[in-house]
Amino acid sequence: MEVNKRKPSWLKISLENGEEYLKVKKVVELNKLHTICSSGRCPNASKCWGMGTATFMIAGDICTRSCKFCATMTGKPKSLDEKEPEKIASSVKLMGLKHCVITSVDRDDLEDKGAEHWRRTVEAIRKENPNTTIEILTPDFDGREDLLDIVFSSKPDIFSHNMETIQRLSDATRSRAKYDVSLNVLRYASKKGFLTKTGIMVGLGEKPEEVEQVMKDVRNVGVQLFTIGQYLQPTKKHLEVQEYVTPEQFAKYKEIGTKMGFANVESGPLVRSSYMAEKSFLESKLKKG
Repeated sequence: MEVNKRKPSWLKISLENGEEYLKVKKVVELNKLHTICSSGRCPNASKCWGMGTATFMIAGDICTRSCKFCATMTGKPKSLDEKEPEKIASSVKLMGLKHCVITSVDRDDLEDKGAEHWRRTVEAIRKENPNTTIEILTPDFDGREDLLDIVFSSKPDIFSHNMETIQRLSDATRSRAKYDVSLNVLRYASKKGFLTKTGIMVGLGEKPEEVEQVMKDVRNVGVQLFTIGQYLQPTKKHLEVQEYVTPEQFAKYKEIGTKMGFANVESGPLVRSSYMAEKSFLESKLKKG
């Protein structure tokens, strides 16, 4: 099979600068918040902000890990902002969000890896925005169930943790996280009764059957929501793109995932973890109800 490494037309994006985009931008800047939209160089940032949504990143913008695909800065993080939970909560209210997504950098420098900060943030959002559904995209906390339980005690509506890639490429792609550990985190969250979600990137040299195997693995541990998107190289220091996967192949992955029984599969070149998050949540509720 001939590998396509030239950036194709279907990856072109249009920039937004409308009223909703400016509103989100203003709230983020005034509260000095971090978003994965900016830190992760998400190709959908402009579109999502234009729709009045954003994925907040807590616990700072410096990660203790250095995954070879991620654009987030790595190094020694600053101390936690103790007022951040309330800042996030008030920002969610100002934006009028019906569904919010929270993620974070890895904080292996902290004894609890940031679990308590996660708990406080979700509880602050819930208190200020009782009708907003909350989706959290967390690190693996080294697979420690005691730390996961702290996060779970805040009772988010969706628990998400990304597998990131296929098993064969996991160690070469991620700096500390392990495939089996991530799988166990998702298994534990599902066992605790949470609606669970995960996602992977493609274009790193994986084979279709390996992608299908990841889908089987996470479905077998109870994951209900799944995302697949194209890996894009943030800088020349990061992993090179091995292939630009076609929209037709993404459509096949969606079909496969739907047949496996996922409540929702978002599969496309520009799909990211929080892409159409509210839509995915609502579709899962319809299928459940």
